Amino acid sequence: MVKVLTVFAMFFSLLSCADATVKEYKLDVVAEYPHDTDSYTQGLFFHNGEMYETTGLHGKSTLRKVDIRTGRPVKKLDFDKKYFLEGSVVFGDNLYVLTWESRIAFIYDANTLEYKSSWRYPREGWGITTDGKKLIASDGSANLYFMDEEFKVDRKVTVTLNERPVRWLNELEYIDGKIWANVYTTDEIVIIDPKSGKVEGVIDCRGLLPDKLRKPETDVLNGIAINPQDGKIYLTGKNWPKLYEIIIVEKR
Repeated sequence: MVKVLTVFAMFFSLLSCADATVKEYKLDVVAEYPHDTDSYTQGLFFHNGEMYETTGLHGKSTLRKVDIRTGRPVKKLDFDKKYFLEGSVVFGDNLYVLTWESRIAFIYDANTLEYKSSWRYPREGWGITTDGKKLIASDGSANLYFMDEEFKVDRKVTVTLNERPVRWLNELEYIDGKIWANVYTTDEIVIIDPKSGKVEGVIDCRGLLPDKLRKPETDVLNGIAINPQDGKIYLTGKNWPKLYEIIIVEKR
């Protein structure tokens, strides 16, 4: 709890003195859908109009194709208890799945979910997305790594707000030419310029999941996905009972 409060306080301290060009947003919920409360969400994305999710924890880690209407998996792959899954993304014909401390990445066929290979991953796995040209990954620091399909780093950027690094970057999604990143243990998502690493906007997600729906096992916000077919954006969290379709509105 102390760690959570410290990260939260540090982030809002940065935000309070941020440059006026950093836009602040709130959320409007467009629709809500069921979400499996047993899903400790680590990665969330769409491929060919269908939603995929990776869930974490040792002994409970899965890769699943999900029916968004019910929240139930249409297809699910279970992983050995030694692996703690993290972010996931489709890049080309491959579906990439990261692990946390094992430093192994699994690669599957993006359309069939058949196993293809595994690779040694050079750092802790956290979030991962793509701009269509490179894989983009976080590792819990303030850094984002732009990599090829074999995880060779092409370049690295440090994410900053008010010229200070924003640490604990976690789940990532590439939306309209920007990188959205949730700041772990907070209810904030930062919108990042991928070239400079500067935070251009902050989305306040506080109150997205109402207190009445929270249970002892309910954990933090984590899960950002855009459906490229219609541009709809979705958010959820670890063990949340709901998945939300949202739009962002600039605060006035």
